[in-house]
Amino acid sequence: MKIVIAGGTGHLGRLLARSLSGAGHLVVVLSRQPDAQVPGARLVHWDGRTAGAWAAEIDGADAVVNLAGRTVNCRYTDANLREMMNSRVDSASAVGAMIAGAARPPRVWLQMSTATIYAHSHDRANDEATGVIGGSEHGVPAYWAYSVDIARNWERAQTDAPTPDTRRVALRTSMVMAPGRGGAFDMLLRLTRCGLGGPVGGGRQYMSWIHGRDFARAVDLLLADDTFAGPVNLAAPNPLPLRAFMAGLRGAAGVRLGLPATRWMAEIGAFALRSDTELLLKSRRVVPGRLLRAGFVFDFPTWPGAAEDLVARVRDGAGGTGGTAGA
Repeated sequence: MKIVIAGGTGHLGRLLARSLSGAGHLVVVLSRQPDAQVPGARLVHWDGRTAGAWAAEIDGADAVVNLAGRTVNCRYTDANLREMMNSRVDSASAVGAMIAGAARPPRVWLQMSTATIYAHSHDRANDEATGVIGGSEHGVPAYWAYSVDIARNWERAQTDAPTPDTRRVALRTSMVMAPGRGGAFDMLLRLTRCGLGGPVGGGRQYMSWIHGRDFARAVDLLLADDTFAGPVNLAAPNPLPLRAFMAGLRGAAGVRLGLPATRWMAEIGAFALRSDTELLLKSRRVVPGRLLRAGFVFDFPTWPGAAEDLVARVRDGAGGTGGTAGA
């Protein structure tokens, strides 16, 4: 297939490009960075908002995967939150408009979304059928609701696009754990090796995650299986409290101790790292109901095994998915 990945120069884009090109597909990456390079892909410039020469890549493509959006690993200032919203909604709207105007529209459009759309939850697992969409939950910072609004509008931009001949899937993605600079696993492993891999804010909050190889395999399934449309949770079937998650990572990395951090300590650390505490303090208890019902078998269903594999790949200097999709 010819697969266009919009916003594909980041950590996940490179992971998918490597996996898809390794499986024999022609991969075209749309990027705001005209000089960027992604192994296994041809790059075409776009601005993520307006029509341009990149539209010719959409017309006649078999599939589009839109990953575009400003990174959430930043301070949640008003300006950054607006850019997080606008970059996601504008790029999804632009992709939808180009699909709608194509003489030969792609048969499938996978649109990145986020597991953050679900409510902060300790006691119930959220799947696509019964999950509670979050908002201004009691006992959590009010600004967390804006992240949910971003997710709602992000998905709405895809749902509202006039693309009746293209199957549409929203990828409600949890934290993707894969080797490589710029990814969540890289940051967490570095903190762990510095002795800072303890629980944060008590550690009761749930961590939903997915191994990079299972992420790539799930995307491969969603591209091929015409029965999938609408939201799909991309998460391992066994989320766990952050306390246990960090203990598993310490065990895999051979680090005996991890200093715990209170909420106020986490705020100081997030400020120093130019990030935000919501990324670790929100309880994301998300499960992949639709993938499991379809018979998808995870290579890494539990965190200890996934952590051991990821740490070993870092030690061996490996990156990406650890193999092509389905490997």
